[in-house]
Amino acid sequence: MSDSPGCPVSSLAPQKPFGDLTYGSYLKVPQLLQLQHLLVPGHSHDELLFIIIHQAYELWFKQILHELDTVAQLIPRGELREARRLLDRVIAIEKLLVDQIHLLETMTPRDFCHFRQALTPASGFQSIQFREVEFLCGVRDENYLSYLPAGSEEQNRLRARLEAPSLRELVYELLRSRGFDIPADVDSREESLLAGARALLPVYRDIEEHAAIYDLCEALVSHDEWLVFWRFHHVRVVERIIGFKPGTGGSKGVQYLDSTVVKRAFPVLWAARAFLDERELFAGYNGPG
Repeated sequence: MSDSPGCPVSSLAPQKPFGDLTYGSYLKVPQLLQLQHLLVPGHSHDELLFIIIHQAYELWFKQILHELDTVAQLIPRGELREARRLLDRVIAIEKLLVDQIHLLETMTPRDFCHFRQALTPASGFQSIQFREVEFLCGVRDENYLSYLPAGSEEQNRLRARLEAPSLRELVYELLRSRGFDIPADVDSREESLLAGARALLPVYRDIEEHAAIYDLCEALVSHDEWLVFWRFHHVRVVERIIGFKPGTGGSKGVQYLDSTVVKRAFPVLWAARAFLDERELFAGYNGPG
């Protein structure tokens, strides 16, 4: 049978539109599986679990930054529906991260002791990507830069985040452009925070009228809330495993982690709902029937 270009049999031959690309080569699986280097091989069964969990976190932090950087571009352009869609993805990832932290609870305190000392002075405190997420959202502490080597890539990345507008600033600017009287110094003084919260009341009083703004604000609150959930679950897991020992990086451990649970990226959005007046909203309502 002829195998000429016009022969039907030739068209059924396997095609290689991507050349020699395979699942493993596309995802760099062989290289990925070589990135888990144990510090105390043969002495701790659980060190591999510890490494993989934290490497997975860093991959998800990379994805969160990818999405939030895009949200930061969309908000000034007024593309709020797409911004909210990407925030929904971030929230879904954060829910996964809260579940993932509890995998560490399958490790006993004794098992962690087998390799914990070898981690010194490394610490989760040094996760640059998590600090980037905080800085990008508006939770910023310039002191973090002093913990990093001067001129290092990590310090330069955080400094760039510090110098760029945060999502908090971009959202407040968006609200101002839509006619909401958000003070310029909002968050710096309690009076300005309360003034900004009151200025947002129309959004929460008339959701239908301000649907796009409302949906964006609530997605940002959900994102902020899941970061709080992650911090809280993280500190409780740490407490369960090491108690009140100091952190391997020199921090106060659980005491320090507990202090971070109060952080909020969008305090005005949280505060606004406190000014809703039930009597005003339900004025003239006489009950069912």
